[in-house]
Amino acid sequence: MKKMTFIAAMVLCTAPLQALETLQWQINAAPSVSDTLDCMEEGGFTLISAHRGGPTPGLPENSIPAMDAMLYAAPAIMEVDVAQSPDGVHYLMHDRSLDRTTNGEGDVATTPWEVVEQLYLVDEAGWRTPYRVPTFEETLEWAKGHTILQIDFKRTSDFAEVIALVRAAEMADSVILIAYTVEAAKRLHTLAPEMLISAGVDDAGDVELLQSAGIPADRIVAFTGTRTLRPDLYAQLDEGDVEVIFGTLGRSPRSLDNLFAQHGTDERYAELGQSGVDIIATDRPRAAARALKAAERLPQEGQCGVSRD
Repeated sequence: MKKMTFIAAMVLCTAPLQALETLQWQINAAPSVSDTLDCMEEGGFTLISAHRGGPTPGLPENSIPAMDAMLYAAPAIMEVDVAQSPDGVHYLMHDRSLDRTTNGEGDVATTPWEVVEQLYLVDEAGWRTPYRVPTFEETLEWAKGHTILQIDFKRTSDFAEVIALVRAAEMADSVILIAYTVEAAKRLHTLAPEMLISAGVDDAGDVELLQSAGIPADRIVAFTGTRTLRPDLYAQLDEGDVEVIFGTLGRSPRSLDNLFAQHGTDERYAELGQSGVDIIATDRPRAAARALKAAERLPQEGQCGVSRD
C-alpha cells in the first residue's frame, strides 16, 4: 500500500476524518481513451475533467502536485494548458503573462525557459508555493499510467512539437487534444490521426463540418458549452458515436460551478450525467465527484480501467 504523500495530507487535512483516503485513483486508458469513454457510457458513468489540474489552496493550477492530490480524491481527467518559451520549451501555463500564477513577471512569448524554471508557482489566493513550473515532458511522465490528459494549446505552443512529445512519452492513447476551430481540429487530426480531438459542437451540423474536414466521428469529443443542457443533442451525438463534454466551469459568478456552490445544489452534477454528458469539465472536481458518487455515476475500482494504488 502506498503511503499518503505530504501533499495529499496537506490537501485533505480539512476534510472529515471518514473522507480521508490513502490510496490514489488511476485511470488506465487501455487500449485507448475512446474505448475507456465507451465503457463509461455503457456503464452509466460520468468522468470529471479537472480544469487546470484541479487547484486547491496551497496547490496551484497547472501543477503536478495539484493533479497528484486530485487523484487521491477521485478518478479524474486532467485538463492542462501548454505554452512554449521562445527557446522552445513547452511547459504548463494558462496566461499570456507570468504575473498571476508565478512570483515572476513578463510575457510567456518573450521570457526564456532559464528564467521561467527559476520561478515559483502562486496559488489562487496569491500565496507563493514551493512548487516550480512543470515542463510538458515532466507532466506526461507523471500522467502515464495515472490519468488521461486533456491538452489546451495556448497561442505560443506548437501543435507538431506537442504531439511529438506525446508520442515520445507513449501517451497517444491517453490524451484529448482541444481545438477551438474546425481548421485547428483538421490540422490536429492530420498531425495525430490516432488521438481524440475535443471541438465545439452546438448542433449536429457542427459534427458534419468536422467530418467533412476529414475527422471521423469516433475521433471527436464534442464540447457542448457551459450554459444550457441539451439532452436531445446528446442523444444525437451518442447515436453518432461522439462523446459529450459539458462545462460547469468559469470565473463568472453565473457559472454553473458557482451557482451550484452558492445554492447548495451539487446534486445537479449527477443530473448532468443522467442527461447524457460523458465528461464534466469543472473547477469543482471534488464536489462533482462526491455528487456523482452519491448517485452511483462515478466509476469505481475495477470499472473501465479505474484502479487504486
